[in-house]
Parts: sequence; C-alpha cells; structure tokens
Amino acid sequence: MATITIVGLGPGDAGLITRQAWELLAQTRVLYLRTAIHPTVAALPAQLELRAFDALYQSAGAFGEVYERIVAELLDRAAAGEEVVYAVPGHPLVAEATTRRLLARARERGIATRVVAGLSFVEPVCAALALDPLERGLQLIDALDLVPQQLDAIESAGTALANSAASDMPVPARSSGAAWSEIQGVGPYTPPLLPFPLLPSRPALICQLYNRRVASDAKLSLLERYPADHPATLVRAAGVAGDEQVWTVPLHQIDHQDALDHLTCAYLPPLAPLADRRGPDGLAFVVARLLGPGGCPWDREQTHQSLRPELLEETHEVLEALDAGDADGLAEELGDVLLNVLMHAEMARQAGEFDSGDVYEHVASKLIRRHPHVFGDVSVSGSGEVLANWEAIKQAERAAGGKAPRGFFDGIPASLPALMAAQETIRKAAKAGFDSDDMQWIWDKLHEEIDEVRAAAFAEPYPDAAARAARVEEELGDLLLATAKLSYQLKADAESALRAAGAKFRRRFARVQQILEQQGRELPALDDGEKEAVWQQAKRLAE
Repeated sequence: MATITIVGLGPGDAGLITRQAWELLAQTRVLYLRTAIHPTVAALPAQLELRAFDALYQSAGAFGEVYERIVAELLDRAAAGEEVVYAVPGHPLVAEATTRRLLARARERGIATRVVAGLSFVEPVCAALALDPLERGLQLIDALDLVPQQLDAIESAGTALANSAASDMPVPARSSGAAWSEIQGVGPYTPPLLPFPLLPSRPALICQLYNRRVASDAKLSLLERYPADHPATLVRAAGVAGDEQVWTVPLHQIDHQDALDHLTCAYLPPLAPLADRRGPDGLAFVVARLLGPGGCPWDREQTHQSLRPELLEETHEVLEALDAGDADGLAEELGDVLLNVLMHAEMARQAGEFDSGDVYEHVASKLIRRHPHVFGDVSVSGSGEVLANWEAIKQAERAAGGKAPRGFFDGIPASLPALMAAQETIRKAAKAGFDSDDMQWIWDKLHEEIDEVRAAAFAEPYPDAAARAARVEEELGDLLLATAKLSYQLKADAESALRAAGAKFRRRFARVQQILEQQGRELPALDDGEKEAVWQQAKRLAE
C-alpha cells in the first residue's frame, strides 16, 4: 500500500514555498490539487501533471460533500498502490478541512501519511496587520463555522464526539416532531449558533471568506455578539507581492465588498469587556465589577437574604410583561432576573461556596438527565409520558443522593402566591389519584362553598368581630381552593386568570374615572344604578 503525502503550497507567493516542499514537488510527476485557483500554482515545476478537484465545487451540493469526495478518491488511489502527492493552499494543518478528514480516514484504513509543511496564511496576515497573535490570544475561525447547522449536522457532530475515546458526552438522539416555533405557529425554525465559536473579548481572524454569500452568513452570526459598527479589517492575498490588499469596514458591510475571494479573511479586534453586552461573559464581568473592589456601595452591602425581595419583584415584572404581551419588556425583565442570578453566583464565588459555572452545570446536567427522550434513546408517546418520566427520574436522583422520597406536597415553595400554591396543591393531589372527572361534582362543590361563605358572613351571633372574620376567612379559603380545583379541571391557570382579571379591572376603572372627569362628576356622589351605568359604558370603551 502506498503513502499519501500532503504538501502545503504557502499563502500564495511562490517565493514563500518552503525548500522541503519545493524539493518534493521537483521530484513528483502527478500532483493532486484541492484547487488550482491559487497564485502559487502558476509557478510550480513544469514537469508536474496537475490534477485539480475544482470541478467538484460545481457538481457537489456543499463543501462537506466536496471534501468527502476528494478524500475518497485519494484514499482509493493510495489503496491501489499509487504514491499520492496532494497539495493544498497554505499549511496542510491550518484551516484545511480536507487534511483533517484525509488523515483520519487514512488511519482507519491503515494508509501511511506524511505532511510537508508550508507557510500558512496566518503569518503574512499578521505581518500585514502588524499583529502578534499571542498578545491577546488570536482565535482562528473558519467562516463556515459561523453558519448555523441543522439538527442532523448537530447530531452527527455529537455522535462523532461521543465515539472518540476522549469523550463521554451523551449522544443527542433525534427527537420526533416539529420545533417550538413551528408548533406555536410563529415561523419556520432557525437553529441557533451553539456553542458560539469565539469569544468576542479576544481578537479573531475569520478565514476563507470565499464570496459574498459566505460573508453574509458569517456576518449574520457575528452580529449576534458584535455591534454592527464594530471594525472588520479585510485582508486579501496576504504575502502575495503586488496583490495584497488591506481595508477596514464596519462589520455589517463585510458582505458588500466586491474583492472577496478564497484568499480573503477578516480580522476582528477584541471587544472591551464592557462592550461585550450580548453574551454571558460581558454581563458576568459587569456583575463582578459591581461586587468587586471599588464597585457599587449598594451592591456590595447586599446579601443572599437581602436580595430576596428584589428577585421576587423582578419575577413579578416578568409575569406582568407576559400578561401584556410585551416582547421588548419581557426581554428587559428577564435580564433583570438574570442579573439577580449572577449577583447571587458572584457573592457565592467570593464566599467560596459556588460560582456561575456550578449554576450552569447543575441546570444543564439536570436537563440532560431528565430528557432521555431527547439526549438518550428513550421513546415517549407524548407530554404525559414525559412528565411521568421526569417524576420517576427525580425520585431516582433523590434515592441516589441518599434522600428520602418526596411527599406528595413537597417542593411547593412557601413563598409562592397563595392562589398559585393552591393550584399546585390540587395538581399534586390529582397526580396522586385524588381526583374526579365528574365536572358536576366540582360545580356543586363550588356552589356549596359559596353558600358556606354566605352563611358564615351572616351567621349570628359571634362573640366579637375577630371571631366573625376568622370564620369568614376559613370559608372563603375553602371557596378559593374550590376555584383552584375548577381551574385545574378546566386546564386554566388560576394565578394568571386572576392577574389578568385584576389588570382588566384597573383598565376599566381608569376609564370610569376619565368618563366622570369629562362629565364633571365624582364617583362617591353616584348611586348604585349610576355606578353600574358608567361601569358598563367603561367596559364598552375599554375593550
């Protein structure tokens, strides 16, 4: 079986081919080229028979398919006994996808390989930018890595990672059904770019901006984390005498450039920590600064306990934004909740208790464990079975941790609003089997409780007002619990319903005040009939 030799042709100037590479090329008869569209090719030794794979770029559907077909042909030729010499631009092991695939497949088939180094594009780009790549930790990113992949590609990557000896990561299983956006009817599914392939707070070199389409895809992903006006310095034909070009444009314009080709890359200077506002690292920096030396006096005086009211208030503001259907407000209020989470995490980090990494790890591990139908090989028939599995896994986790099984009503926080806690109590009782499908029984029970509230309110005699209030509160509590039971049976959320009803009442009452102000009248001066009339008028106008 023959050997496959992979040789680097350098960044584009023939004078930058290494002596070792030139000597190899001078002794070679047939040279396979990933692409002949490279400035160095015109200066190669005259005796070479060049066989380029450029035609595949026209016939194949995607770059991955091109690379696989190149690798397959080279391996087949080597397996048949041909000494294969394959040339790629730059250095074979720098931003060259075919090399990575070829070396891996060759190992699988027992075919020997050799790599002859070449100068990569990185050195002349750094020279053009007067840049030391180690000074701030330069990141090298293939532009295609900034294009979100669909589920099948993500699963393939997860499978490959899980199959490697260095990883015990669970393999994502294909979950049947549409995405949330499709189920909810809000639009087609667009996959997120996760994990984001670079840190904006470090410099980055985006290579292989082949054309405007690739640049456009890369730009859209980069704008998720960078400001639109962030400078992007484009470098074309770095190190090629007479052809090298360097120019800077705002990030949002990188796909508007006519000079983009296979020799083009983009340099993004790092964002200052305070400017990195669209990712977790920037916010974590802000919180650490607030709680650090010389930070905010108020923030540094807080404790886990003192922030409890803040967290509760921000949570209710999230609910208010949800009730109002205010998407912008929801984003803002969720940010305030996240701020509270990071404040607690930073306090705990400084106290040596835990840090934000522990928070992320706990929730990520829990979600993976409790969704075996997504991240494992468990099949489910629907959401009911998902919930049953979730509870079984929770109980197994407690047993593994040496904890006693939860009681029926464990896990209902004492700080929940009373109506929400009532509905959760009803839900847990129903899960335990204390339930009835007889809706008439529920209606009868509701009317029974109404009658008992009325009886308590007008019962005589009471020893004092306090005794009367206590009896009425007891019966009123039973009525509210029966209402929570009814809402559970009707698959409605009692807390949301009451909150919406309160908001509706406030809107209508504000309209009542406006009407009376326009009429020059005051509410206390109206009799019951007049109040009802103006209320009905307000209802018609407020809706």
